[in-house]
Amino acid sequence: MRILVTGGAGFLGSHLCDRLLAEGHDVIAMDNLITGSTDNIAHLAGNRRFQFIHHDVTNYIYLKGDLDAILHFASPASPIDYLELPIQTLKVGSLGTHNALGLALAKGARFLLASTSEVYGDPMVHPQQESYWGNVNPIGPRGVYDEAKRFAEAMTMAYHRSHGVDTRIVRIFNTYGPRMRLRDGRVVPNFVSQALRHEPLTVYGEGRQTRSFCYVSDLVDGIYRLLLSDETEPVNIGNPAELTIYDFATVINELTGNPAGIRFEPLPVDDPKQRQPDISKARRILGWEPKVDLRTGMTQTVEWFRNQLTV
Repeated sequence: MRILVTGGAGFLGSHLCDRLLAEGHDVIAMDNLITGSTDNIAHLAGNRRFQFIHHDVTNYIYLKGDLDAILHFASPASPIDYLELPIQTLKVGSLGTHNALGLALAKGARFLLASTSEVYGDPMVHPQQESYWGNVNPIGPRGVYDEAKRFAEAMTMAYHRSHGVDTRIVRIFNTYGPRMRLRDGRVVPNFVSQALRHEPLTVYGEGRQTRSFCYVSDLVDGIYRLLLSDETEPVNIGNPAELTIYDFATVINELTGNPAGIRFEPLPVDDPKQRQPDISKARRILGWEPKVDLRTGMTQTVEWFRNQLTV
C-alpha cells in the first residue's frame, strides 16, 4: 500500500513509519515539526519507499497519486505541549482531522485516527471499556486535548456514516519507548531524566493515581492489526498491567540506581486518578495483547535516554 502518516516525525508516528516500511509499504510522513523532529526519521533518509513532507495539516492537504491509507497521528500529545499550544491542539484535532478525512474521501483511502485514553477524562468506570462515554472537563486546562480528540472521533464517524469512508479509531493508552523527548512532560521522560541526573523523582499528590504503560512496539503492532481489520468503531490499545505512580517511580529509581528518592508536589488540575484499558475487544477482534513487560521495556528506554543525555 501507499500510506500517509500525519505526525510521522513524532514519537509514535516515526515508529509507525518503521513498521509500515518493514511490512513492504510505501510511506509518506507529514509533519509540521512543532513537536516532532526529523531526528526521529533521519535513519530513513535515502529509503526509496519513504518520503517526508513538511506541512501543517490544519491547512489543505494535497498529494499526487493514489493513496491506500491515512494514519492521522498529527497532534501535540503531552501536557507540556498542549498547555503551551492549546489553540494549535484544538485546530489539529478539528481542522487537521477534517482535512485528512477529506483527503481519504478524495483518494478512496482507509483512514485510521489516533485517539486517546484521554477521551475518558478522569474516569468513573474502571477499567475503561470502549462503551464508556467518559468524564471530561471541557473548560479545564487539559480539555483542549481531550475535547480535540473527542471531536476528531465524532468527525471520523460522521465521515464514515455520511460519506462511506472506511475508518478505524484507536484509543491509545500511556505508551513509552525510545524517541520520546527528554522534555516531553509525561511521566516516563520526567522520571527517567530526573533519575539519570540523580535527582529526586517528582510525584504528584501521594502517588496513588494509577497508569498502565505499554511499550511502543506492542502499541504499533496493535495499530497495524487494527488498520488491517474490519473494525470501524473505537478500540483500546494499551497495557492493562496497572500500577501506581509511586510504585512506578520506585521501579525507575531501582533500574537507574538513583539514590535521590522521591519528592512530592501538589496534584495538577484534572489529573486522572485511574487509567487502565479494558483490552477485551482488542484480544477478541485483533488477537492482540502486549508482550513486552515493564522492566524489559523500561531497560531499553532508560538506555536510549542515557544516550540522549550524553550527546
